[in-house]
Amino acid sequence: MSTLPAVLEKYRIEIDAELKSVLAERKSPLYDMMRYHLGWIDENGYPQQGLSGKALRPTLCLLACEAVGGEYQQALPAAAAIELVHNYSLIHDDIQDDDRERRHRPTVWSIWGKPQAINAGTAMRLLANISLLRLEGCGVPLEKQWRIQHLLDETSLRLIEGQYLDISYENRFDITVSDYLKMVEGKTASLIACAMEVGALLGTDDPELIESFRSIGKNLGFAFQIRDDLLGIWGNKEETGKPLASDIRHRKKTLPIVYALEKARDGLKEELLNIYGNGALDDGAVAAVLRALEANGARAMSQEMTQKFCREAGQAVSRLALAPSGKHDLQSLVSFVMERTS
Repeated sequence: MSTLPAVLEKYRIEIDAELKSVLAERKSPLYDMMRYHLGWIDENGYPQQGLSGKALRPTLCLLACEAVGGEYQQALPAAAAIELVHNYSLIHDDIQDDDRERRHRPTVWSIWGKPQAINAGTAMRLLANISLLRLEGCGVPLEKQWRIQHLLDETSLRLIEGQYLDISYENRFDITVSDYLKMVEGKTASLIACAMEVGALLGTDDPELIESFRSIGKNLGFAFQIRDDLLGIWGNKEETGKPLASDIRHRKKTLPIVYALEKARDGLKEELLNIYGNGALDDGAVAAVLRALEANGARAMSQEMTQKFCREAGQAVSRLALAPSGKHDLQSLVSFVMERTS
């Protein structure tokens, strides 16, 4: 089982405290749905621990701020806002994908129904804006507050645009790797890039340095999603919480499938099209898809692409004039994204 790098715990207590403070005065059961999704309580309202996500995005925000010489405490409201945007998108994605489980327990909609889950997700997105208002109390100049608000709003649109493409691809079989990457740029890479850009913006006024962190985040976002695609097919059930070839069983058009559909020829491509076009997949159909992916080198290609994006991110970190501790923390997250097993 993969071990989370120490840097993902570096700010965790303060990230959680900031998130809880945003929700502290909200007493409606609507907000308990959010607390449940965030892993703080069970469906009956009893406290729980150890069920939250990795907090990768807010950690990257705070790490970027500190790495460029800023005080990370000043960035906590923005880090919380970024985590709220991420989790709003997860609640809505689960509804759109009919996913009944996330982080090894039932999704919000599967307990409270889709209409109320839509309310919870939408309200969480608005709470992100409210969290950003707290930047004023941290001494952040008004001009930077406006810029960060604009970045988060634009990124939210990129997330939705990416999700639109993802859904639109469900019944298409002419998707190319280029199409796939365009979707991922919006759905996954945009928020990770935003997290690092916002963190750097709060720690420096150097436009080139801020853009460098955005570029690093974008590469990490691509790598993160492609690694997710690999785990969705070949991941260990004990670590991912999903059965082997889960994404195939759900007929998802992840990178290995897109690559195979684009590159397969003659009988192999026809076989894939027939399998993916015929509704539910039994074990025999899943095994046939796995064989086709191996025959086309889809797994190896996806691994190579993950390594490529991580390598570009790592090289960019190495070129920056940062304190050794900041470089080490950033490189440890690059390695984690490349090697994670859950």
